[in-house]
Amino acid sequence: MKSNLCRASARAASLAPALLLLLMVIPGALPAVRAQWQTQNFTLKPGWNAIFLEVDASYLQLDDLVANPANPAPNIAEVWLWQPAPSTLQFTTTPAEPSGANSQWAVWYKPTGVADTLNRMVGNAAYLVRNTGTTDFIWRITGKPVPPRYQWTTTGLNFIGFPTPAAAPPRFDNFLDPVPELLNSAQIYRYPGGEVGPPNPQAVLGPSALFNTRVNRGEAFWIRSSDPGYYNRYFGPLDVHLQNAAGVEFSTALGTSSLRLKNTTATAQTVLLSLVASGPPPPVPNGQSAIVGTPPLLVRGPRNPTDLTYTYSVLNPASPQTFSLAPSGTPGGDLEIILGLNRSAMSATPGDFYAGVLRFTDAGGRSQVDVPVSATVADTVGLWVGSASVDRVGQYLKTYTPGPDGHPALVSNPASGAPYEIDHINTALTPVSRPFPLRLIVHNDAGGAARLLQRVFFGLDGAGNSLIATSEDSLASATLRSARRISAPHLPFAPVNLPWLGVGTLRPGLPLGFTVDLDYRDQASNPFLHTYHPDHDNLDPDFQQVAAQGAESYTVSRQITLAPAAPGSDFASLTAGSSSLGGTYTETVTFRGRNASARAFNLQGSFLLNRISSIPTLTSP
Repeated sequence: MKSNLCRASARAASLAPALLLLLMVIPGALPAVRAQWQTQNFTLKPGWNAIFLEVDASYLQLDDLVANPANPAPNIAEVWLWQPAPSTLQFTTTPAEPSGANSQWAVWYKPTGVADTLNRMVGNAAYLVRNTGTTDFIWRITGKPVPPRYQWTTTGLNFIGFPTPAAAPPRFDNFLDPVPELLNSAQIYRYPGGEVGPPNPQAVLGPSALFNTRVNRGEAFWIRSSDPGYYNRYFGPLDVHLQNAAGVEFSTALGTSSLRLKNTTATAQTVLLSLVASGPPPPVPNGQSAIVGTPPLLVRGPRNPTDLTYTYSVLNPASPQTFSLAPSGTPGGDLEIILGLNRSAMSATPGDFYAGVLRFTDAGGRSQVDVPVSATVADTVGLWVGSASVDRVGQYLKTYTPGPDGHPALVSNPASGAPYEIDHINTALTPVSRPFPLRLIVHNDAGGAARLLQRVFFGLDGAGNSLIATSEDSLASATLRSARRISAPHLPFAPVNLPWLGVGTLRPGLPLGFTVDLDYRDQASNPFLHTYHPDHDNLDPDFQQVAAQGAESYTVSRQITLAPAAPGSDFASLTAGSSSLGGTYTETVTFRGRNASARAFNLQGSFLLNRISSIPTLTSP
């Protein structure tokens, strides 16, 4: 086995152009970079070193990564990427002697005129790196942390690393103690540095080697089982299963995310969960905006039997959460964790980026699993539809000043038109017997301008694109069967559907106001007008002249205010996401009559808006 591995390393280290490579990473445009960041440090000894990359550094080409001015690595001459074959039946005793074109290596050379087949370094991969210098060199690679993901082959070699703690990695005997089958049958080799040849790679076999060899995080090892039918599922006592293989991404809309912790051993495990801050973004050509902080995360607890809400705890970077896992295969051997994002605590502006790392460690010191977590402050652009529920109405109750005889006192100035002296008017809000619903339609454009609509049309245009419009004429006639119209009957109808521009911002914690005026001559919508009733048509007896304001009809002015409230204190309210807004609905209705006389009434209730589309443009004909 050892001699075969030495030959394998020699072939991998050679510059022979006859070596055929399976995977070719083709250079292209730099990908967009928006991530959390970690820096992995590798101590490269002179000669050959085996590293396991646990961050994704593919945002830079390898030429730029090696020549990075912040951490230049002029003595790195070769980087070889190990690619497990889809099938291992081609192997005999060594993976470095593949048949035909099924090679296992992709390679980057320091510029020598030889074409590279490896151009970027990805995470969850093992590499051979050659340092042509004469002293140790620390190569710092910054990238996005990637959750561990492994592929184990039973009939060939595995070139892999393990997610062990960086500060105090365990010895192999301690690390493999939970899986005695692998401990007793594994053949393990490592690269201690130097040129290929005895003792490089070096066998990690026998009691003395096991006691002295650490399972260093970031180091890659050749490993296989002598039992050809053995399939290894152990890469540490802790497995973290995610909804998204890339990590926990709340983006702009999600409020909760779940993951599962699984015990892979036959003994109980205690797991610690910490929230670690992201490192600073590297100075890459296409860059990314600054990370404004770590996401404010909550861990859902048990349900409160009193009000049926979920309790929660704040995931504080200074105080890790603790979870207990029963032995594998028994009840409690795996555990679901529900993480919530408290968006109300994200005080930055829309589009700002929060990022960090969820770090899972076991109390035995064998595992450290890093999972990236990120969230973006949501905007409120798009179409919002919901309703208000008016449940309190202002009174208008007069209390008169009593006279000497106990009756209301006469006013001192009869010319005022009021016969009795008013002590005060009670306009307090009082509950109603049944709440009154009001449909609300609000569109918020990319510039932050919010508009209240009496009706809106949602469908496709002639090119098949979705749009939001104020008129049906903007929709493609062939697709009207699938289009939708949403109306608010309590708002005045007009043939030209002009929205009311709001004052303020549609955003939690900030009030947004609209003024809706209803002319006293508006036969279509004014409730004081009855077109076919001679006493309420706002016309003189000859049906020729329009009467003055206040004669038969009043101008109505509605001042509507939406005040999104802070979420409740329970888990569901704090993690509701960014697709709904609720709060206090306030309206002042003012009636204007003759001689500029006016009387106002106040209404109040609650509202809830749901975003049904994020289209930023409101199309008008």
